[in-house]
Amino acid sequence: MRETLLTIANRLGISMTTVSRVLSGNAEKYRISNKTRDMVMNEAQRCHYTPSAVARSLRTQRSNMIGLILPSVSNKYFADIAAVVISECRQKGYSAIVMDVSENEGFQKESIRSLAAREVDGLIIAPCGDDPSQLEMVDEMHFPVVLVDRYFENSRLSYVTTNNYQGGMTAVRHLISNGHSRIACIQGVETSLPNRKRVEGYVSAMKEAGLDEHIRVTGNDFSVQNGYVETRLLLNSSPRPTAIFALSNTIALGTFKAIKESGLKIPDDISLISFDDNVYLDYMEPPVTRIIQPVEDMAKLSVRILLGKIEDRRLRCESADSPGKDNSKSVLHLAPKLVRRDSVCVPFCD
Repeated sequence: MRETLLTIANRLGISMTTVSRVLSGNAEKYRISNKTRDMVMNEAQRCHYTPSAVARSLRTQRSNMIGLILPSVSNKYFADIAAVVISECRQKGYSAIVMDVSENEGFQKESIRSLAAREVDGLIIAPCGDDPSQLEMVDEMHFPVVLVDRYFENSRLSYVTTNNYQGGMTAVRHLISNGHSRIACIQGVETSLPNRKRVEGYVSAMKEAGLDEHIRVTGNDFSVQNGYVETRLLLNSSPRPTAIFALSNTIALGTFKAIKESGLKIPDDISLISFDDNVYLDYMEPPVTRIIQPVEDMAKLSVRILLGKIEDRRLRCESADSPGKDNSKSVLHLAPKLVRRDSVCVPFCD
């Protein structure tokens, strides 16, 4: 049987209100004797009483829980975001409930409803799909929502992301500066705005260099399998690309495997550049050149913005004046960085 304020009160022969006031640290405020206070505290310790999070949230109007919804924690990029968010929340006195929705919009909707039922104080999410309506409703009616990595362009929701367009431009310009013109791009989930921005950066850099006729975008998932399959197809095409721009480290891993299996050498026969960082990229032969995102900064800033919104909303609710709506929107695009390794060189012929 779960211990409650009522079971403790019944055993001690005192009111539940007295037990509640003692355990919430208000014994002195309500002039409860030291004898009664000690009796309640000793009994609570003896029976290993744990306060109900739901009951506590009803009293304080806060659960000290944050929801974190990610497309796939099997992807190390999102796992890294989760690790930083969890750590930051813990330092601020919050617990994080992490949900993996496997790039499925239906699972995402279910997860949002589940977190709402748990009365979380706020939500950080890298959303699936391109419809912000459910998240906007939650942000307005239930608790604050902050987007991380992925976002919606025409939405009032706050977000923290990388300047993916700049990253795409930087990657392709690096390949072009090394003499490449036949540069193929293997993309991830097409509805993901970061993916679209990376593709836009790729296209802009190609057009800037007068390489419109060589623009080639293929693929549809941030997965190793997508990188592998699309690379095999590209290697069998004519003319074969001299360089591949993989829009995630997972795609790059599949690309790397396909190139090796084809008997080609990186970068002698074909160059490779990846978007996203991962420690294993430095242990591959050769180490892979990539565009890295400031993952830690993104995660920390998303937590800071969300906790600020939670506090602002709480203060407005407690205000004697009309609280009004929170119309503030925080938008942060953080700069990516090119890390040069050994997977890019000048092609023998183009």
